[in-house]
Amino acid sequence: MNLRPALVLLAGACLALSACKREPSPSAGPEIPKDETADQFIARVNEEYRELYPEVTAAQWLSSTYIGDDSQLLAAKANERWLTRLNGWIEQARRFEGREMSPETARAIHLLKLKTAMPAPRDAQKLAELTRIATRLEGMYGAGSACTGEGPARRCRQLGELEDVLRTSRDYDEQLDAWQGWHGVAGPMRQDYSRFVELVNEGARDMGFADAGEMWRSGYDMSPVELAAETDRLWGQVKPLYEQLHCYARTRLEARYPGRGSVDGLLPAHLMGNMWQQDWSNLWDILAPYPNAGSLDVTAALQRQARRTYERRLEALDTLPEPSRLAEEERIAQQAMAATMTRRAEDFYTSLGMPQLPDAFWRKSQLIKPRDRDVVCHASAWPMDLADDVRIKMCIRPNEEDFTTVYHELGHIYYYLAQKALPPLFQEGAHDGFHEAIGDTIVLSMTPSYLASIGLVDAPRQGQDALINSQMRMALAKVAFLPFGLMIDRWRWGVFDGSIAPADYNASWWALKARYQGVAPASPRGEEHFDPGAKYHVPGNTPYTRYFLAHILQFQFYKALCEAAGHDGPLYACSFYGSEEAGRKFWAMLGRGASQPWQDTLEEMTGSRQMDAGAVLEYFAPLQGWLKAQNEGQACGWSDAAADAAGRP
Repeated sequence: MNLRPALVLLAGACLALSACKREPSPSAGPEIPKDETADQFIARVNEEYRELYPEVTAAQWLSSTYIGDDSQLLAAKANERWLTRLNGWIEQARRFEGREMSPETARAIHLLKLKTAMPAPRDAQKLAELTRIATRLEGMYGAGSACTGEGPARRCRQLGELEDVLRTSRDYDEQLDAWQGWHGVAGPMRQDYSRFVELVNEGARDMGFADAGEMWRSGYDMSPVELAAETDRLWGQVKPLYEQLHCYARTRLEARYPGRGSVDGLLPAHLMGNMWQQDWSNLWDILAPYPNAGSLDVTAALQRQARRTYERRLEALDTLPEPSRLAEEERIAQQAMAATMTRRAEDFYTSLGMPQLPDAFWRKSQLIKPRDRDVVCHASAWPMDLADDVRIKMCIRPNEEDFTTVYHELGHIYYYLAQKALPPLFQEGAHDGFHEAIGDTIVLSMTPSYLASIGLVDAPRQGQDALINSQMRMALAKVAFLPFGLMIDRWRWGVFDGSIAPADYNASWWALKARYQGVAPASPRGEEHFDPGAKYHVPGNTPYTRYFLAHILQFQFYKALCEAAGHDGPLYACSFYGSEEAGRKFWAMLGRGASQPWQDTLEEMTGSRQMDAGAVLEYFAPLQGWLKAQNEGQACGWSDAAADAAGRP
C-alpha cells in the first residue's frame, strides 16, 4: 500500500496544497480593512482562501499529470503567488497577538500559521527560488527512469516497471538491479534538496520556529517536544510485535536465499517486495504461514479479472485487429479494470450510508498511467475547489497493493466531502494522522469474509491455520510499515535542525533505516547517492509522521466502529461493511475537520483522549503468540553495530 499515501491532500496531493501555500505582501493582496477585528480577519481570510485555492490546485494537478517545463513553470508561479499570500495573512495576523478573540478565531489563526509544509522566506527572490526547486524536485521524481544500454539497445524503466520486478521476481540479482536502478534516479536531487532545506528553514524562522521540523511538530495540539515523546511512546508499544515479524521474515529469506538472505542480521532492502520495504505483502509466496489453508492471493484474482476484461473486448471485435488497435483495446481494458476496482471501494463507503462520489470524480480522476506523457504515479487524493470537485491521481494496476490503496485514497475523498461545509481553514484532518487513517480503517474491515463476498478469495476456512494466514496477510502491510512511518521524519528532523549535515545525508538515512526497520542495502551506499530522494515524500516534501500515527489511530477507529456495528467476537474478525450505524459515527467524525482539538474528536469517536496502540496489539494477539513460537531458539533482533554500519562504504 502506498500509504499514503498520499497527500492526499494530506498525503499526496494536498501536499500540493499543504506544501504550496503563500501570499504576496499585503500591498500585493486585497486592501486590508481599517479597524478589522480578529473575527473579521479570519472571515476575510476564509473567503480569499476559497477564491484562490482552485488556481493552485489546478496548476499543481497539471504539473503532476502533464510533467513538462511549461506545466512546472505554471505550478511554480501559482505556488509563488499562493505562498506570498499566505505569508501576508500570517503577517497580518500578528496584529491580534495578545488580544481577546473567540476560541474559534484563535484556533483558525493558529492553523493558518501551519497551513503549509513548505514555509517560505519573506524575501521575494528566495520565495520564488523555493517554489522553482520544489516543483523541479517533484518533476524529477515523476519523470525518473532507470536506463541501461546505448543507441537501439537503450532501455528505460520507470518506477512502476521496477516495482513489478520486486513484486514478482524472486531472482536475487534481478531484484537488486531493479532496486538500484530506481535509487539511482534520486542522485541528481541532492544539491536541490540541500538548498531547499536552507530556504524552508529560513521561512520557518521568519514565522517564529527554530526550523521547519519544529514547525511540522507544532501541528498536533501539543508542543513539538511532546509530539516527539508521544511517537516514541507509541513505537515502544508496538516494537516487540515488529521485532517478532522481522525475525520470522529473516528466517524465511535466509532459507530462500542461502547466504544472502540477510545482511549482518538486517533484512536486505531489495528482497522485501517493495521499493522502500514499507509493505511486505508481495512476499506472500515466501512468508505465508500455511500455503494450503485457503487462498488469500488477491493479486492473482484481480489479474484474472483484468485478463477477462481484455479478452472480452477482443472477442467483440469482428476482425483480427492491427497492433495499434490491440494496444488501444488493452488500454481501454486497463481503464475499465481500474474503474471497477475504484467502484468496488466506493461501494464500501456507500454501504455505510455515505454519498456516492460526484460525477466530476469519474470524469477528471487519473486512474491509469497515460501512454503519451510523464506523470507522477504516486497515489494521491485532491480536493480541487473545497467543494464537489474531488479526484484521485493513481496509476492503478490489478494487484492487492493498488486495490487497498484505492480504498485508502477514497478515505481522503470522503473526508473532503464530509467537511466541505466548514470554513476553509478548518477543512483539514483533526490532525494529519487522522486523514491518513480513514481509508486504512476501511482496509482493516476487508476481512477474508468480505474479500470472499466480492469474489477475490476463496470462502474463508475455519481454524487456527486460516486465522494465522489472515493475520499474517494484514501484518505484512500494517505491522511492517510502523518503523518506516517513523524513520523518514526522524531523518528530516535531523536534516532540518542541522544534526544531519548534507555530507552525511545517505549515511544517516541508512543508519536510521537499520535502527528502526532492521533493513540494510546489499552493498555500501556512499554519499554519491541520495537514497532519501527515491521515496516520493522527500522530494514531494510531505511530512511522514502522519502515516505512523495513522497506523495507530486506524485500529482505534476500527475498534470503535466495530462496537458501533454491534460486532460480537474477536476484533480481527469484524467487518462493519453495510453498517449504517458505524457509518453515522464515522461521518460525524469526518465532519468535524480541524474545528476542534483532535483530542476532543478522538474522544467523541473512541471514548479516549489519547492515541494508544492497545487495539493494534489486541488485533494481532493470535499472530504475536504464533510468531513467538515460530521464532523460539532464533537470535532475533539486530545489533547496534550492524545498524551503525548499514550502508556505509
